[in-house]
Amino acid sequence: MSSIRPVILSGGSGTRLWPLSRELHPKQFISFDEDTLFGKTLVRGMGLPNAQSPLIVCNEKYRFFASAILREKGVSGSILLEPAPRNTAPAIALAALCALKDTEGTGEEEPLLLVLPSDHRIDPQTAFAAAVMAAADEAEKGLLLTFGVPPERPETGYGYIARGEILASGDGKSIYRVRRFAEKPDAATAAAFVASGEYFWNSGIFLFKASVYLEELTRCAPAMAEACRAAWESRSSDGDFLRFAEERFTRIPQGSIDYVVMEHTERAAVATLGAHWNDLGSWSSLYEESPKDTHGNAVIGDVLTCNAENSYLHAQHRLLAAMDIKDLAVIETADAVLVMDRHKTQGVREILARLKQENRRESALHPKVFRPWGSYEVLAGHDNFQVKRIIVNPGGVLSLQYHHHRAEHWVVVRGTAAILNGDREFMLHEDQSTYIPHGVRHRLENPGKLPLELIEVQTGSYLGEDDIVRLEDSYGRKDCR
Repeated sequence: MSSIRPVILSGGSGTRLWPLSRELHPKQFISFDEDTLFGKTLVRGMGLPNAQSPLIVCNEKYRFFASAILREKGVSGSILLEPAPRNTAPAIALAALCALKDTEGTGEEEPLLLVLPSDHRIDPQTAFAAAVMAAADEAEKGLLLTFGVPPERPETGYGYIARGEILASGDGKSIYRVRRFAEKPDAATAAAFVASGEYFWNSGIFLFKASVYLEELTRCAPAMAEACRAAWESRSSDGDFLRFAEERFTRIPQGSIDYVVMEHTERAAVATLGAHWNDLGSWSSLYEESPKDTHGNAVIGDVLTCNAENSYLHAQHRLLAAMDIKDLAVIETADAVLVMDRHKTQGVREILARLKQENRRESALHPKVFRPWGSYEVLAGHDNFQVKRIIVNPGGVLSLQYHHHRAEHWVVVRGTAAILNGDREFMLHEDQSTYIPHGVRHRLENPGKLPLELIEVQTGSYLGEDDIVRLEDSYGRKDCR
C-alpha cells in the first residue's frame, strides 16, 4: 500500500468561538486542554501506519503558530503559505502539486493525501486509523474518498452525505458511492435525514491520490486548476515556509472541494468514520465535549455557580459568578465577555460583523498577542501611554527596529536581557531598566534558558503596532506581524 501524507488545512479563523478565538489567533491554535487542536491533528495524522511528513496549508498570518507546534512535536514538514483566503479546493491542489514534486525523480510511488481540517476532535485514534486504512484500498483504485460520520442527532449545523451503492464492507467500516451532498438542513430535514438511515454527517476529511485529485479538478474546474498551477510555478522557499507570488495566487478562483470537485466527480465515495467526531464549530459543540458537573454545567476556570443549570461557563482572567441561569454560554476573556443562549451560538457572527463595522480591535486581536519570539500582553493604556508585559522565549530575539512616534522604557522583572540601545550593547538583570527614545534603533534578546519577562511602558503621540521600522529580523518579517 502507498504511504499516506497528511495535509493539514489551517486557514480558518474560527470566528464562531469568539471571544476566545480571534481573527489573528484562531481556535486551532488555542489550548482548550493540554494541547491545541492543531497539535492534536498533527499527532493524529502522523500516528497512522506509513505516514510521511505532513503538508501544512496555512494562512500567512498563522505561519509562526504552525511552525512552533511542528517544532514542539518534533515533526518536520512543509508549510505552504496562503497570502489570501481561497478556500479548500485550491489549498488541496497546491498540496497535491507539492506532494508530486517531492516524489519527482525519486522512483517512489506517489502517496495518498489525507486531508485533515486542523480544528476537529476525533476519538479514539484506533478507530480513526482503522477507517483511514480501510478507505486506503479504495483510494488506491482512483476514488476520491470522503469520510462520513453516522449522525447522533438531527444536527442543523453540519452538511450531510447521502450514501449510494456499497463498494466494500468489513468490520463495520463500509464504503459507499456518494449519491449526493446536502447543505446544512433545517430541523425537519435533518430529522428526516437521520430517520432514513442513509445519511452521514460530512466530516470534511478526504483521502485520495494527488494525481487523481488534480485530474478531477482539471475536469471540473479547469480555470481553477490552471490558476493553481500558475501560482505553484511562482513559489519560493523562505526558511520553513513555501510562499507564492500574491499577484498569481489572488487570481485563483475561490471554492470548496465539496462544491468544486466532490459534487461533480463520478469518483466520489464515502467511508464510514466509526469514531467520535466533533468539528468544535460553536460554543454548543464545545459544551457537548466538556465534562459536566452534577447540574449539567461545563465549568472552566474560576467559576462560582448558584442555581445554574446546563450552561457553558468559561472564565480566563477573573471570577465568574453565575446565578439562577439555564442553558447559557458565558465566556469571559481579558477584554470581552459573551453571554448568549447556548442553543443559538451561530449568532456570534452577527456580533463579530458589528465589531468589524466599528473597527473594534476585539474582533481580531487578543490582549495577549503571540510572536515568533514569544508574546506580549497589553495591561493598560490611554491616548498617549501603554503598558505591556513582554515574554521572550529562551533564544528569542526581537527585530532590530526603531519607532517614529513612541519612546519605550523596559524593566526586567524575571530573567536576563541582552540589549542593544543605540550604539550601546549591555545586559540587564531583574529590577534593572533602560530607556529608549523614539528614533533610536534597539533590539532585545533572551540569551538565557528560562523565559525573560519585562514590563514595557510606551509613551508618545501614536502607539500603534505599525509604528515599527524593521532593520533586521531573525524570522524574515518585513511587516509588524
